[in-house]
Amino acid sequence: MGYKAFGDRDLGFTTRQLHAGYNPGQHNMAKAVPIYQNAAFQFNDFDRCGRLFAYEEDGYSYGRYSNPTTEALERRVESLEGCDTAGAIRGQGDGADSSSYDDFVQPGYSGPVVAMASGMAAVSGTMLNLAAAGDNIVAAPTLYGGDMTLLTKILPQYGIQGKFSEDPTDPASFEAMIDEGTKAVFVECLSNPNSYIVDFESIAEIAHAHGVPLVVDNTFATPYLFRPFEHGADIVIYSATKYLAGHGILVGGLAVEKGGFDWLSGGRYPWFEKFYEENKISISEDKLRNYLFSMRLRMTYLCDLGAYMSPQTAFYILQGMETLSLRMERHVENALKVARFLEAHLNVKSVSYPGLPTDPGHALAKKYFPRGAGAIVSFRVSGGIEAAKRVISRCELFDFMVNVGDVKSLIVHPATSTHFGQSDERKLAAGVYEDTIRLSVGIEDAEDLIDDLAHALD
Repeated sequence: MGYKAFGDRDLGFTTRQLHAGYNPGQHNMAKAVPIYQNAAFQFNDFDRCGRLFAYEEDGYSYGRYSNPTTEALERRVESLEGCDTAGAIRGQGDGADSSSYDDFVQPGYSGPVVAMASGMAAVSGTMLNLAAAGDNIVAAPTLYGGDMTLLTKILPQYGIQGKFSEDPTDPASFEAMIDEGTKAVFVECLSNPNSYIVDFESIAEIAHAHGVPLVVDNTFATPYLFRPFEHGADIVIYSATKYLAGHGILVGGLAVEKGGFDWLSGGRYPWFEKFYEENKISISEDKLRNYLFSMRLRMTYLCDLGAYMSPQTAFYILQGMETLSLRMERHVENALKVARFLEAHLNVKSVSYPGLPTDPGHALAKKYFPRGAGAIVSFRVSGGIEAAKRVISRCELFDFMVNVGDVKSLIVHPATSTHFGQSDERKLAAGVYEDTIRLSVGIEDAEDLIDDLAHALD
């Protein structure tokens, strides 16, 4: 039968991170995904132009909507994340089902993954797609500073409010914030910078009982360490800048829809109902119903606001993803060794890393992260902000940078970088203090990382 690994969903994770979603036979037999550096594509004939713009036919027209290189990334993430493709596949013809996915992978398919220019573009596009003026998003108080700024300062200008649970460890505190105007519950897989873990299944159950989706930012875990769809999530967001790419050379984001959420009942999302009515003639009903969120995100906010990922960026993310599972194993191994060292050091007040048995989130880490609780380790150093400055300035291997997820180890002071501009109240709610230091633990020799920290702390 020849090579068909690109469509086999029964293959293991590491195999699919190399092969899924890209058929060389459709690209001049090129084994590596080519970079299609094109602003636009030929229509071929007048009638096809009309079909493309009416979304009656999948294909490429303009680079702000889709590109073959970026589409290969979207399909690969779709496979690794475990999206529900059955409904969309049924809509492609009589007799098609999920077992025919390999035949279904045809150029120009707009699926449940939308690649965007940055992680923040994916977050903001998702929120704008879900909510309108007068609505609100219920979120954990431990979100990344950029997300907090979006929910407390930017979206309120458009009439969308962020509401925050008082205690992220208590699912009931999320439910207490939900009202008729709530359009989603938003949490992170591992919070920034302290890697706090919420009880995803309990929160998902609460969100669904109120008819709203659970949105999970899975940046710090990647689908190798955690698959949110298996624990009740409906939408997953990534800053692909981080671990998916892994080498600190690009900025990119992804929004992923599980498929199957009922956007059309209850009247909570009238804009989805309108979008469905406008497009049900030209787009197959199964496909439209299954991926209503991602199709509206692509056709409305991606296309019209223009934050599309470049094909060059998609190519580099694909290159990084080929070693994702191997890198994450080493990241986790090193992070646990570093966390154990810090926990035992006399000049460290506390360590936040759920892989440690002493961490309050350890039980949830064992449940949700059996392969390891990521590679972000934060700690509070004795001596306040001046001590934090000294530790950071004395590190010779950990580089002082604001990024995370690089194969190279990084160190930063969250209060003056990732959470800069947040109120003292918001910083405290996120566990960010003046003496907090965040580490993004890379894949170097663990002994060298520990020696560097020992030199800085001693």
